[in-house]
This record gives sequence, C-alpha cells and structure tokens, in this order.
Amino acid sequence: MENQDYVFTSESVTEGHPDKVSDQISDAILDQVLKDDPAGRVACETLVTTGLTVVAGEITTSTYVDIPKVVRKTIKQAGYTRAKYGFDGDTCGVVVSIDEQSSDIASGVDHALEERMGEAEAETKLDTLGAGDQGMMFGYAVKETPELMPMPISLAHRLAERLAKVRKDRVISYLRPDGKTQVSVRYENGKPINVETVLISTQHKPHTDLKEMKADLLKHVVKPVLRDDIVDYNKLNFLVNPSGRFEIGGPQADTGVTGRKIIVDTYGGMARHGGGCFSGKDPTKVDRSASYYARYVAKNVVAAGLADKCEIQIAYAIGKAHPLSIMVNVFGEGYVDNRLIESLIEEHFDFRPAAIIKNLDLRRPIYKKTACYGHFGREDAGFTWEKIDKADSLKRAAGV
Repeated sequence: MENQDYVFTSESVTEGHPDKVSDQISDAILDQVLKDDPAGRVACETLVTTGLTVVAGEITTSTYVDIPKVVRKTIKQAGYTRAKYGFDGDTCGVVVSIDEQSSDIASGVDHALEERMGEAEAETKLDTLGAGDQGMMFGYAVKETPELMPMPISLAHRLAERLAKVRKDRVISYLRPDGKTQVSVRYENGKPINVETVLISTQHKPHTDLKEMKADLLKHVVKPVLRDDIVDYNKLNFLVNPSGRFEIGGPQADTGVTGRKIIVDTYGGMARHGGGCFSGKDPTKVDRSASYYARYVAKNVVAAGLADKCEIQIAYAIGKAHPLSIMVNVFGEGYVDNRLIESLIEEHFDFRPAAIIKNLDLRRPIYKKTACYGHFGREDAGFTWEKIDKADSLKRAAGV
C-alpha cells in the first residue's frame, strides 16, 4: 500500500523572479494582441538577462503591437525601475525577432482533420478548429483547501504574493523584487496536518540586517498567511536566505526564460505535468487551454462530491479537434464507480479546442494576471476554469 505518512514540499516565486518576468512579458504581449484581435495567433518567448530582453516567436495578427513598449512597461510593473538593480525597464536593451505562424500549422488549426475528412459538424463548426499541437495535458483538484488545490503550493503562492505586497507597500522597505518561497507540509493518512518548514529567499538592499529581516518576514509575511491551526510557531522551522546575502538578484543574477516554472504554475509537483508551458500561447495551443479545461473538469468532479481527489489527462494530435484519449484517476478516493465518473465527464464536458475556447471564454486579454502566483486556485482572479458550475449537475446525475 502507498505510504500515507510523508512531508511534501512546493515552491513559488515572486513577480520579480527572472523567469516570471519573462512569463509576464510573453503574456502581456499576448493580451495586447487579443485586445484588438481575438483570433490572433501567438507563440511568444522571452529571455531576460543583465541589461537585455529578447522577445522571439511567431505571431499572426491583424493588429499592431508596440512590443518594446509592452516589454518596458511590464518590467517596471515587476519592480525593476532603477538601474542600480542591475536591470530596469527604462534602460535595458530590447531585441525583437517575430515571424508569422507557420502556414503548415495554421492550415491544420484553421481546418481540422475532421473538417478535411468531411466529418465536421455543419451547424456548430466545433470540429473545424484543430488542436494547435500534439501532446498530453493534466488537470487536478484535491479536497485540501477551499479552492481545491494542494495545500503546499497554495500556501507557497500566498506567501510569495504577500512578500511582493509588503515590498510594494513599503511595509518592509529594504526588500527588492526577486524572491522565492517554499512550504513543507506533513501528511498523515494522506491528509495534511501541519506546516513543518517555511523557506523565504528574498532580494534585499545592501547591508540589511538578516536577523531583523527574519523577524520582519515572520511578522509581516508568514503570520498573516499561515493560520495557527495549521502551524505551531514554537516548532516551525523557518529559514530566511540560508545562503546569507541576496543583494544581487533578478535578471542580473540569473537569466530568465518563458516557461521555466511549469510546476510553480500548476500543482507544485503534487500532480503530473505534460511538459508544455502556458505563458505566451494563445488558446488554440492546447498546452494552455486544455490544461485549463482539465483543471475545470477535475475541480467540478471534486466539488460535486464524486471524489476527494481527481486527476484528468487529455491527449491531442495537432490539427485534430477530438482528443485522442481522456483518462480519469481518482486514486481510489472516489465515492462512486470510476466508470460512472468517466461517463459523466463524457456527457457533461466537451474537450474539442473550439468548445473549450467558447465555454471558458478564452479569446480575451486575461493572461498577464495568470503569469504570477499560479494559474489555478485563484478564485478571486475571476478565471473561468475555476468555476464549479457543473458540480450540481454532476452530483444529481451521479445520485450523490
């Protein structure tokens, strides 16, 4: 039997982390395209390093985007506003290398295999949009937090978000934009019982007193986030900047690249991942849209009370509308037969890309705010894939 007693750890990063700066730039460019051209095709990659930002990829759109202007604005919003940080939005170089989407890919996406084979639905045309790539995507939900996310990644995100807030509000005035959080949660019988370790690594001004910083972070970051019922502060292992100083940070210290924080973006390692990142991709790319939909399905299954834990896998072929396979795993924690859950999912959810885009309303400039603090579990952000509007229907159909 699987070991049910363990400690599980997840991490998050702030918006000033170089990889997240890259993600935000890619998604800000995507939003700017979708603002005026909802049908625009975007696959945008960003690299940031000392004094330089490189934007490359494939964009097909009917609108004009001033990419350097978007880049500089996004960098400054992330907190890099002064040259003394080693990187700032006003003075860094910006290199842009953008081509149109490959005509081979475009033809397969615009006219799906089902349409080319004469099998497309004449009325709804949901079979006419093919998947923008092949691959497999995962969605996950678990009854550990109100938002049905794993507790370690949920807490790590909230700590990272709080760390950025106290910096921007100057509650802790000596903090700088780059930072990471990490949370270790003890599980017994497969259920989280308490937080054992919290690690915060944060960039700071030169000559900052590290003991003072540890006390400030405990007071202003950790305690406002971690409730007393999930942590014993007398026993908490709290680490701050274990390497010592963290004065040089951001793109000056580490090159950042779009899509290098895929576990931070999803479930903190608690669920499987298909390997494709999200940021900089328009919703015809199923790496993004199908992952969002898989989360939507899994969350509704758990919210309906059909299982305490649910993982969905979807697999696609490029240029084909219907998925190649759909897998449902409730890890032996279902309250009804797994075959019934599978049949209910097939009845209540449509996994074709056009249907996903329509049902989740994905052709909107909503993506920059996904680029930090997780794409999932943020109900206050208004993400459509966090809705549980199918839960009641699933519950009634299952007789739960």
